Amino acid sequence: MKTLIIYGTKYGTAEKCSKLLKDKLQGEVTIINAKKDKIPELSSFDNIIIGGSIYAGQIRKEIKDFCGKNLNVLQEKRIGLFICGINDKDVMTPINNSFPGELLAKAAAKECFGGEVILKKMNFLERFMMKKIGKTDKDISKISEENINKLAQLINKG
Repeated sequence: MKTLIIYGTKYGTAEKCSKLLKDKLQGEVTIINAKKDKIPELSSFDNIIIGGSIYAGQIRKEIKDFCGKNLNVLQEKRIGLFICGINDKDVMTPINNSFPGELLAKAAAKECFGGEVILKKMNFLERFMMKKIGKTDKDISKISEENINKLAQLINKG
């Protein structure tokens, strides 16, 4: 079984989660940064897991573009979807807003892996907004190994 994990990230949390996920999946697993890496031939994979960070309510543009350009091929694959975001109250809304309806309906697994706030990676305006709106002046890490395990188990059932 061959699996592709393709992600988009701003500060590295989706990359970190993709690597954690890779270690839990069976078979051959390839990880691709949608913005930096060359996309391999999708037809050679059994499973394709797509995800990225949510920033200002939206998933990364490179993930939206990837899904749109490859929708026909993706509909023929076993799909997993994930988001990374610090808001853990309503995770289905950002998941549903991030991916095309055809993929959402077909996905074998959909999860929110949690998120991180690492202030030193943010610019001045982002730190200011995090302090005012997010009411925090400290780094936060809320990555959910439990949700990463859930998605891996569903994909491994193949």
